[in-house]
Amino acid sequence: MTHALIAQELHLPTLSASGGAESYISAVNRIPVLSAEEEHELAVRLRDQGDLNAARQLVFSHLRFVVYIARGYTGYGLPLADLIQEGNIGLMKAVKRFDPDVKVRLVSFAVHWIRAEIHEFVLRNWRIVKVATTKAQRKLFFNLRSAKKRLGWFSKEEVDQVADDLGVPPETVLEMESRMSGADVSFDPAPESDDDEAFRSPAAYLEDHRADPACLIEAEDWDNDAHQRLGEALEQLDTRSLDILQRRWLNDDKATLQDLADEYGVSAERIRQIENNAIKKLRGRMVA
Repeated sequence: MTHALIAQELHLPTLSASGGAESYISAVNRIPVLSAEEEHELAVRLRDQGDLNAARQLVFSHLRFVVYIARGYTGYGLPLADLIQEGNIGLMKAVKRFDPDVKVRLVSFAVHWIRAEIHEFVLRNWRIVKVATTKAQRKLFFNLRSAKKRLGWFSKEEVDQVADDLGVPPETVLEMESRMSGADVSFDPAPESDDDEAFRSPAAYLEDHRADPACLIEAEDWDNDAHQRLGEALEQLDTRSLDILQRRWLNDDKATLQDLADEYGVSAERIRQIENNAIKKLRGRMVA
């Protein structure tokens, strides 16, 4: 069963990104926390009997911890409601994989899964272009903010210190700092933007001329002229040169140099020379 179906079966509290986060948080904070004995009993029921009611109680009692973890990622500019929802997916994955025979509380086991889902969400949505792809870049992305002691660009000493602390090359630190300092640019300028912003927006210099009638007519005229020049150039070739070009380049079943050499009673090198001379004549005619 997928996690979306599990969430539907468990009847998780609703969470709205439009402003319902506070009421949701208030609701989950009223759900009692399970004791170690209750947690173990429910986990055994879920593992041995597939009891969805036990899974529901395990998930519900840990929703407050998801909220606590998600709050730590609000500095990335993403809605808290979305962060909580992703964390809840991680919690459900943890509940599904939790082994009650291992002497550890569910919250300790679930932290990894909750953070992993939130990390993936942040990396997918923080920028239009993904800022971290390798393991080292992902680690650096989530540690660079806390490592930065002040506003502004890193000094060389700070770059070396961060690289040493996180176990990555200094070049990787500089590259990630540059990526994180950039900002997404809207293709179209905002309606209330000034002329300078409108001029700098991609819409000002990345125009699509494919549907422009003038460009379409120009392209059609160019194609017609090119075909006419090519036809006239082919007519200027002698019969042997035209036959060699036809069979070497235009036919589906292309002939080899040796095939043509045997047929014309000359060497393969001579066929290659005739072919090259014919191509030069065509090129000269096309650009004349």
